[in-house]
Amino acid sequence: MTLEATTPRDSAALAELEAADRAYVLHPSTQLKAHAHGLSGGPQIITGGQGATIRDAHGNEFLDGFAGLYCVNIGYGRTEVADAISRQAHALAYYHSYAGYSNEPLIELSERLIRMAPAGMSRVYYGLSGSDANETQIKLVWYYNNILGRTTKKKIISRHRAYHGSGVMTGSLTGLPVFHQAFDLPMPQIRHTLTPHYYRREDAGMSELEFSQYCADELERMILEEGPDTVAAFIGEPVLGTGGIIPPPEGYWEAIQAVLHRYDILLIADEVITGFGRLGTPFGCDRYGIEPDLMTLAKGLTSAYAPLSAVMVGDRVWRVLEEGADRLGALGHGWTYSGHPLGTAAALANLDIIEREGLIEKARTTGDYLLSSLREALKDSPIVGEVRGAGMLAAVEFARDPAARLPFAPKYKVGVHVYEACRARGVLARAMPHGDILGFAPPLVLTHAEADRIIETTREAVAAVTDDLSNQGALSGG
Repeated sequence: MTLEATTPRDSAALAELEAADRAYVLHPSTQLKAHAHGLSGGPQIITGGQGATIRDAHGNEFLDGFAGLYCVNIGYGRTEVADAISRQAHALAYYHSYAGYSNEPLIELSERLIRMAPAGMSRVYYGLSGSDANETQIKLVWYYNNILGRTTKKKIISRHRAYHGSGVMTGSLTGLPVFHQAFDLPMPQIRHTLTPHYYRREDAGMSELEFSQYCADELERMILEEGPDTVAAFIGEPVLGTGGIIPPPEGYWEAIQAVLHRYDILLIADEVITGFGRLGTPFGCDRYGIEPDLMTLAKGLTSAYAPLSAVMVGDRVWRVLEEGADRLGALGHGWTYSGHPLGTAAALANLDIIEREGLIEKARTTGDYLLSSLREALKDSPIVGEVRGAGMLAAVEFARDPAARLPFAPKYKVGVHVYEACRARGVLARAMPHGDILGFAPPLVLTHAEADRIIETTREAVAAVTDDLSNQGALSGG
């Protein structure tokens, strides 16, 4: 797809802009010193996009195989959403939702989400990001148990390699060491249990069902060690995202939910990545038979055209919150921008596109094609250990000995080098932050031709990196 032409900046103006970025912007997930001193090749200034393609300030075009950060589900350049935001800004750009104040798109969106969600959801609370939504979840879990008089039932169990945000408590829920390093995290109320990654199981003889039961048994062991009267909730992504794009093994969610029911522990489904069609179903809960008490939504809710997140509160929790109101009064929690009219207007327009263009079904069919074709293209690679995915999520994990599941030494940075080789060929994937893993999460509007380009580019990039590794002697000695 060709982007509309834009007037490029001259080289001097662009150099000045890049220098200003290095001088004044503190970027997330960036090596700060290297960026500030121009040692990492950045910044890469993005100026436009259309469909699954973006353009930078130098005029280079890239097929975005990661939809920004899993979020631009409807693709770039959708004027319908921009127009909806503009109309709402002209009518009412902002008013708060405290003390019962409301606005029309907020009401309409809330009703629509309840109708879309798995059975049992009751109310919707809004923020701006998945991180703040999960902070709200933690507070609601504690509030719920305090109303019930269960003042010791406060611990929340997450999983190693989970990603649930970058706040103080949500960064603690996140099970990736890079998000804890030098931040004095995790906080003591948070525990982490096993990553349900079948490929990395210790016992190679386990079937998927046996491994799922093992994960559930380990969760139960942790609950019993901590004391069931101290464990309030379990939080999980239907498919682990930033931890490596890891679909659950067969029977996993059934086994986990049985344990949670046994000890009266709330289940928070973090659907920030998986919601709104990315798995080929409206939500990950629909695909895996998850029955949550609370749901976290963001990213695909607006396809990132405006910041918006949502906490969906199930009937079980809502009834307790409602009963506690006479004693506790007003809920002492809120954000200035909760239920922001521009965000809710963008969400409505985004959901219209998803429904009208059948993007949930498209994610299923195109995602199946992308995954099966990646597996076929990489089946003979000596450095590919696993190709996995679900819906419009896919990952390639690299190993120096795929059969023995032995990783490369970190010094080789295999995942990063494959990402760079893809980028040099005009396709953006993501080098995942835990292991040598290349991730894909394209816009749901991805065409088969674009999927073919991702597949062929990945095959070429893997082959090029394999040659480099062979020349370094990395394939035989690790």
